[in-house]
Amino acid sequence: MPKNSKVVKRELDDEVIESVKDLLSNEDSGEDAFKKSELIVDVQEEKDTDAEEGSEGEDERPAWSNKLQYILAQVGFSVGLGNVWRFPYLCQKNGGDVEPECEKSSATTYYWYREALDISSSISESGGLNWKMTACLLAAWVMVCLAMIKGIQSSGKIMYFSSLFPYVVLICFLIRALLLNGSMDGIRHMFTPKLEIMLEPKVWREAATQVFFALGLGFGGVIAFSSYNKRENNCHFDAVLVSFINFFTSVLATLVVFAVLGFKANVLNEKCIAQNSEMIIKFLKMGNISQDIIPHHVNFSAMTAEDYHLVYDIVQKVKEEEFPALHLSSCLIEDELNKAVQGTGLAFIAFTEAMTHFPASPFWSVMFFLMLINLGLGSMFGTIEGIITPVVDTFKVRKEILTVICCLLAFCIGLIFVQRSGNYFVTMFDDYSATLPLLIVVILENIAVSFVYGIDKFIEDLKDMLGFAPSRYYYYMWKYISPLMLLALLVASLVNMVLSPPGYNAWIEDKASEEFLTYPSWGMVVCISLMVLAILPVPVIYIIRRCNLIDDSSGNLASVTYKRGRVLKEPVNLEGDDASLIHGKITSEMSSPNFGKNIYRKQSGSPTLDTAPNGRYGIGYLMADVPDMPDMPGSSAL
Repeated sequence: MPKNSKVVKRELDDEVIESVKDLLSNEDSGEDAFKKSELIVDVQEEKDTDAEEGSEGEDERPAWSNKLQYILAQVGFSVGLGNVWRFPYLCQKNGGDVEPECEKSSATTYYWYREALDISSSISESGGLNWKMTACLLAAWVMVCLAMIKGIQSSGKIMYFSSLFPYVVLICFLIRALLLNGSMDGIRHMFTPKLEIMLEPKVWREAATQVFFALGLGFGGVIAFSSYNKRENNCHFDAVLVSFINFFTSVLATLVVFAVLGFKANVLNEKCIAQNSEMIIKFLKMGNISQDIIPHHVNFSAMTAEDYHLVYDIVQKVKEEEFPALHLSSCLIEDELNKAVQGTGLAFIAFTEAMTHFPASPFWSVMFFLMLINLGLGSMFGTIEGIITPVVDTFKVRKEILTVICCLLAFCIGLIFVQRSGNYFVTMFDDYSATLPLLIVVILENIAVSFVYGIDKFIEDLKDMLGFAPSRYYYYMWKYISPLMLLALLVASLVNMVLSPPGYNAWIEDKASEEFLTYPSWGMVVCISLMVLAILPVPVIYIIRRCNLIDDSSGNLASVTYKRGRVLKEPVNLEGDDASLIHGKITSEMSSPNFGKNIYRKQSGSPTLDTAPNGRYGIGYLMADVPDMPDMPGSSAL
């Protein structure tokens, strides 16, 4: 190569490097020009100095150590307490002596409401803080803070335990429960649908709501965790896998719950049979029931369920008019299984009461509540990550400080729930701050992707990331079916909210039972405020972005998007020689870019512009055409 050519080549190298430096250093001055621009950098393997590599690594986004950490994080977030108490409750509902208060209810119920919660009689009676619950709340948020303070580098490792431990416990519980008497009765009840109520809209609304909330949609955790993946990550496989694991976990937890509840129902049924057998013996001695109608093979000292039901039916037929006065119970296992218990009642009362009949019940109780703690922590990791990640990415604040502030603020808000009336506020927040607002948020997300951004562009983005075109099934689901189904669910939820009086189930100490109470006037104001505050960020952020009320330039790469080694997916209006593309395979062969009104100009005599197989322009430094972009200082036409 002639000497002059080497000099020209070296000068071109310097121009390219200086041009890129100018782009970065003049980012603030050309902010308006670059806000809608996109810089696509063709990455070639260059031998940089150690200092350059170090400075580049500082700006890189944290990433998951491996794919398993990401999957476990998503599973831990989506699989929560609702899989243990809400899904089994819906299946149960739709087919699937220390005190007088204790005597009127049960030992477990009394302990939960009086010892653990020390609950007040209404939401209006605060009763002060429950110091035991306050200490537990503080410990929980300290654990969340320590786990999240270093981001996914710290929380990702904890996911190995917090996400996998519940499965170990559930499998152990299932094996143990299947060995108990009556467990199959519970499982049989789980898979027996109640066809008479399948046509009720409420059943399908509750089913859709369960699927909706089971995956943690609308909270931001799914998007936050996914943002730490590489661009080439197979998000299609991840979505299917996490959904399947979530469904499998719900079924597994429901099998465990129904097996245990079947055992509990069998124990209570045996107790019922024994008590009613004594009543029948008493009636036989008093002559209210004739001995002649009792089959000879029936042994009242060891009465089986079959024999009791036979005697019960005979007495009912013989004593038609007098039968109600005998106050005999049918003692059917199905009656016990049909007693629907939801939310905290299922986990902390019904299931716990069943465990008291287990051999070595303290061990199983400890395992069960450790599982609940892990489920709660896994969900909180995703929720907090959904809050922290967008704030850090937008305002570039230190993640450690923000994590501490968020956890401290969450603890302060949580003090509402550890009052003696806190359980009623839990119900209020669950009904009004989660259901409708999250549903509206997800509907807006669906509309934004399918109609504002464009479903075709979104499919093209997925095709670029996955390396293959997603099934056409997703196109029709995202554009037509999902919005309609979500809107129908929203309307059904609104109708249900209007028809159902807003209230809560209060524990009445004198009656030792729950009683439905309506919210006071200030409670209704709180309910409405919860819904408004949950949706408020959507219009506020829209107005801020639309009116440019906040300067989002932060002196870094935030206002320019860089993609490495990628084909340009958006069509660019290239106008003859004004089209700008620096073509070449290595940096030293590229000419200096011109930051002018149009995209980069070709050097005279440069090779022909390459196009990708799909017709879009690819390799090189490429910036989208912006009609009103001013020329950058220090740049000149080639």
